[in-house]
Amino acid sequence: MVKIHILYEGQLHCRLTHGPSGNVIGTDAPKDNSGKGEAFSPTDLVAAALGSCMMTVMGIQAARHNIDLQGSTVAVTKEMVSDPVRRIATISVVLSMAPGVPREKRALLEHAAHSCPVHKSLHPDLKVPVQFIWP
Repeated sequence: MVKIHILYEGQLHCRLTHGPSGNVIGTDAPKDNSGKGEAFSPTDLVAAALGSCMMTVMGIQAARHNIDLQGSTVAVTKEMVSDPVRRIATISVVLSMAPGVPREKRALLEHAAHSCPVHKSLHPDLKVPVQFIWP
């Protein structure tokens, strides 16, 4: 169990404190939803969580197989819709992988990414196109 403390600071800003580490993240509502866009929005954090979860789970598998993924990057794009309710419609994920990963291990790593807990927790109506770029 992980506890996260959230303080509403006013003007649509929240301060989130991660219980175990004490790390702090600030959020703001996006410009298109009454905010100033001065920080991650809550839905931005969902998209960021997906990308970092996919890379983290791949990193776990890579370590088990003595594969170095250092330098790999993830680009995440979040698209919102307002009809019938405001929600995330699509989170597109592009994983650009570090060189040197053996071809025979790539499917294992891709499977790990698609199996990450955040991906498995998202609503099935949410579109999640994923692209892997291997050098």
